Order: sequence, then structure tokens, then C-alpha cells
Amino acid sequence: MLKIVFLFIDGVGIAGQAADNPINAEVCPTLWRLFSRHAKPIDACLGVDGPPQSATGQATMFTGVNCAKAMGRHCEGFPGLKLREMVQRGNLFLSLREAGCSVRFADAYLVDSVEELSARRFKSVTTVMALTTPDVICTAQDLADDRALMQDLTRETIQDRYPDIPIVAPQRAAEHLFKMACENDFTLYEFFQTDVAGHSMDYARACAVLRVYDNFLAALVRSVEAAGITLVMTSDHGNIESISERGHTRNPVPFVAFGPRERALRERVNSLVDVTPAILAEMETHG
Repeated sequence: MLKIVFLFIDGVGIAGQAADNPINAEVCPTLWRLFSRHAKPIDACLGVDGPPQSATGQATMFTGVNCAKAMGRHCEGFPGLKLREMVQRGNLFLSLREAGCSVRFADAYLVDSVEELSARRFKSVTTVMALTTPDVICTAQDLADDRALMQDLTRETIQDRYPDIPIVAPQRAAEHLFKMACENDFTLYEFFQTDVAGHSMDYARACAVLRVYDNFLAALVRSVEAAGITLVMTSDHGNIESISERGHTRNPVPFVAFGPRERALRERVNSLVDVTPAILAEMETHG
């Protein structure tokens, strides 16, 4: 049975080696190797003028609908009402559930209940998607029990609020995600510190973020390869690969597929529109 762990890494495009590009073999060797050997550059601009943005890019990625064209523009930040409705009507989690797959969203929300999360005014695309299948959601208790991951991997950003939840090494976070991937047909983990670092225009900060992620990634890749789990990774737009630019870039983003169905997945995907349909086709055929 096909199992997929999907790494959504925010704000990472593909660009040539340059002094302002921290994605290189010295800073993040595992990420660099995956990009060099297992990635396909795909379009994130979606036929719409201007630099791609998070809300429409992520909505497109997780619905298979060109949401930027539907909106007539790239939409940044949190999705508005129309975009939320598009995600709620049909998305990757809902479609996988309809196909009989077990699904988990590995990022922990610092809430005690789904109702508390639902009441939030501002919700990301992934949150809107997760709320359509509420039992995929992880809470603060799941994080404390090592059944979820924090968005920063190490939990350092929550120590002031949750001092009883210990800091973990990124390799340990990879172990937690691998366990979830073994228990489910499809597991999604979202990491957005790369986009935050890209906006900072701070090369040292970008390198620090990439090194943490690379330590996590190296451990995860070893585990999923041994277990025969397919790893998929992509992004919603470029940013960190050109640290001298404050905004998002128009660069293509990487679509990485590594594992049993890697070639078939890469062949199906040419833009963000194709990501969800490709995953669904493979899961339905080989799940």
C-alpha cells in the first residue's frame, strides 16, 4: 500500500547558485541533494501577473484549482471568504478521505479543542482544509505526547507559553513525523520558517533556519527510504533562494518526489495546479 509524507516548505524557489542564495550543499546538503536529484521545477505564477502569494498558491496546491486565476490576482496572507469557500468545497484531505485513506496533519495547533481552533478569526489555507476533516488535527496535548510537530520543529518558539513541553532536536522531530507517517496513508507537515527568514533579508538567519530543517530532513529521508514511504515536497512560491529580495520571487518552485512512486509523481506535475491531482491519482491507483 502506498504511503505518502508530504512536506510543504513555505517560500522556497529554485535559483542558480549565487551569493544571496543560502540553498547550497554547504548549508543544507540533504535539501540540496533532493533538489539536485529528485526535484522538478514547477510553475507557481499560474498565468497571473505579479509575484505569487501564499493564500492563492496554497489554495491552488491543495485543491487542484487555479485559485489565482479564479480570484483574478495573487492573494497574500490568510485566505478571504471566497478562497476559504473554494478550499472548503474540495481539497486534498477531503478527497483522500473519500478514497478511504487515513490522513493526518502533523502540525500541532496550540489549542485544547477543534472548536477553539474553528473560532479563530484568521485561518491559513491548511487550517481551513484541516477543519473540513477535523479528526486530522493535532492539539497542544498531542504535541506534549510527541504525537505532533511544532511549526518550528524544535519547539523553541513556545517555551514562554508551554515550558512543560520540552525542546527537541530536529532529528527527534523527524522520528515523531516518521511514526505518524507509518500509522497513516497520508501525512502532511507544514514548515513556514523558511518564508519568514526570506522576508527578513538576513542571510545568517536564513542559513540557521535551513540548517535546522536539513537536520530534520536528513533523519526523515533515511527513515522513509528504509520503510518504502514516498516523500513529496513542494512550496507555494519562491523567497528564501533570493535573500536580497524582500518579497516573493517569480522563480519556479521544486516538486520533489522520493521513493516508490517518485517518477510517476514527477511526470504528472508541472505547476501547483497539478500537485493534488497527482497525489490523488497515485493514491487511488496504488493505495
